[in-house]
Amino acid sequence: FPARLTVSPSRSQFFRDESVSLSCEDDGSGGWRLRRNTSRETGAECGDEWGRSSGSTCNISYVDPWDSGVYWCESSSASSSSSSSSSSSSSSSSSSSSINISVSGGSVILQSPVLPVMEGHDVTLHCQTKSPPSKLPADFYKDSSLIRTEPTGHMTIHRVTKSDEGAYKCSIQAGGESASSWMLVSERPTTSAPPTTTSVPTTSDLLLTLTPPASSSSLQLIFILLLFLLVFCPYFISSLLVASLYRHRAPGRHTSVSMVTSWQAEQGLNDDYDDVMAAVSTEHHF
Repeated sequence: FPARLTVSPSRSQFFRDESVSLSCEDDGSGGWRLRRNTSRETGAECGDEWGRSSGSTCNISYVDPWDSGVYWCESSSASSSSSSSSSSSSSSSSSSSSINISVSGGSVILQSPVLPVMEGHDVTLHCQTKSPPSKLPADFYKDSSLIRTEPTGHMTIHRVTKSDEGAYKCSIQAGGESASSWMLVSERPTTSAPPTTTSVPTTSDLLLTLTPPASSSSLQLIFILLLFLLVFCPYFISSLLVASLYRHRAPGRHTSVSMVTSWQAEQGLNDDYDDVMAAVSTEHHF
């Protein structure tokens, strides 16, 4: 991932003779160098003709209007193997985003963010005089058009949007006018959740869900055996109970039928006996 260039103090405009520190921040891999383009030099590395290099940090003890320009971080491998122009270097994947620094020889500067401001955040612009620093009324401009006059010398833009991006400057009646600085506005990152789908789990899915991650084949065998007993044994036992009940009910019905048949046969014999006795009695009377 490319490095991130930071500036301390964190602003884009400076007075002459102020000290400035620029650092290349990354994930700890290191090997980054500071380069710049100014009106006098192109692609100059920190420590050669300007600044004092200390690892991935470059310090400028006393800035001058000649130090105004574009600054960026570049990996050591890219800088050693490439002698291309500054524009191609800054657009390379091994380079950071560039920032603009303006050094004023006048008495008024605009303190504005040197790094992009995220959408939805608040940003405050300060119109500052060199000596003595004071909170004087100041006029604020965007793209050369007057926005408003602030009595305390600072203006806050609430919940910035992309429409707030542009060139800003300020002026103080008793001090003069600052240079223009471009304020960048970055889009707020959007997070969209992936669409969710609901599906009916199948038997194989349930088995996969119930199957624990076994560390050996013996554990898997034991689990499959337990699963077999839990699933199929109740079915087998219920089948045996149904069959047993059926067998106990069948003999009962046969006994009832045989008892009815025996009773009917006995009743028939009794009727025949009565008929015979009636005939014998009749003959006896005769």
